[in-house]
Amino acid sequence: MHQTGNSIKLLTGNSHPRLADAVAARLGIPLTPCHVSKFLSLETSVQIHSSVRDEDVFILQSPSPPDINDHLMELLIMISACKTASAKRITAVIPCYPYARQDKKDKSRAPITAKLVANLLAVAGADHVITMDLHASQIQGFFDIPVDNLISEPSMMSYIRQEIPDWKNAIIVSPDAGGAKRATNLADRLNLDFALINRKRKRDVTATVPTMELLVGDVKGKVAILIDDMIDTGHTVRLAAGVLIEAGAKEVYALISHGLLSETSMDNLQDLPVRKLIVTNSIDQTDREAACGGVLGTIDIAPVIAESIRRTHNGESISALFRSNYMF
Repeated sequence: MHQTGNSIKLLTGNSHPRLADAVAARLGIPLTPCHVSKFLSLETSVQIHSSVRDEDVFILQSPSPPDINDHLMELLIMISACKTASAKRITAVIPCYPYARQDKKDKSRAPITAKLVANLLAVAGADHVITMDLHASQIQGFFDIPVDNLISEPSMMSYIRQEIPDWKNAIIVSPDAGGAKRATNLADRLNLDFALINRKRKRDVTATVPTMELLVGDVKGKVAILIDDMIDTGHTVRLAAGVLIEAGAKEVYALISHGLLSETSMDNLQDLPVRKLIVTNSIDQTDREAACGGVLGTIDIAPVIAESIRRTHNGESISALFRSNYMF
C-alpha cells in the first residue's frame, strides 16, 4: 500500500542560497536537490532531482536586483514543475515580494504590477504564500490563496535592545506618513516616543524629488531610530537623517526591512549620515556588508522563516510567532 510522505521539501533558486541553507539548517532538513540554470537562448531551465509527489513543498526565492525578473521566472517555473510532479501543497516563500511598490494605479495608464505577480503565482500553481513586511498590506487582497505576511518587528526590537547603547533614551522615527503605523507599533512595544517627518513635494510640476518639510516630535538629545520597509537609492534615509541631526538628535540609526540598494554604491552607503544602517537578510547583503566599512549590518530572518515553515507544515498558528514573549 502506498504511504503518503507529506514531509517538508525545501527548494530554492539562485536568488538567495545562503538564506535557504540557513533555513534548512534551522529545520534540520537537507535542501531538495534542484538545478536552476539558463539555456544558451537565456530561457530558464529547472531540474528537480528528487521526488516531490504527495509532499509539502516550500520554495524559497527572494527576487532582488539586478536579476529580479530572472528570479521571479525561476520561482514560477519551479512552482509549475512541482505542480506537474504531483506535490501535495506548494508554498512560495518570498521574503521580499517583487514589484511591491507598484501596488496601486497612482497615475494614468499605470499598471498594478503587484497584482499581476499575485496572479502569476496562483496560475503557476502556488497554494500558499509566505512573505515578509509587504510594502502595502493591501497586496494580501490581491490573492485568492492564503498569504502569511510575516513581520520583522520582533527581530528589530531584539536588535535595538541588544545593539543600540542607551536605547531607552531613543525615539522611533518614520521618514514619511506611509510608514507611521509601522513605526508607532514598534515605539509602543518598546515604550518609546515617536516622531514623524512630513514629506511634501515641491509645487513645481517638474520636481520629482520630495523635500523634508516638517518634523513632528522632539528628537533633541535623543538617539533617533529611523524605521522603514525598504531602501533603494538611500535618498530618503539621507534626507531624513539630515533633518534629525539638524533638529538636535544625538545620533541616527536606520533599521530597514528590505535592503534593495539597487542604485546605491558603496561610497554612497559609507556617506550616509547614520551611525549604522541595518537591514534584514531578506536579500543577500554579504558582498555589500564586507565592502562598506562597517556602516551596513544585517538582522538574520532565517529563524522566523524556518519557524513559519514548520508551523505551516504542522497546521499551527503563525500569529503566535509575533507575540512579545515568543523566543526563537
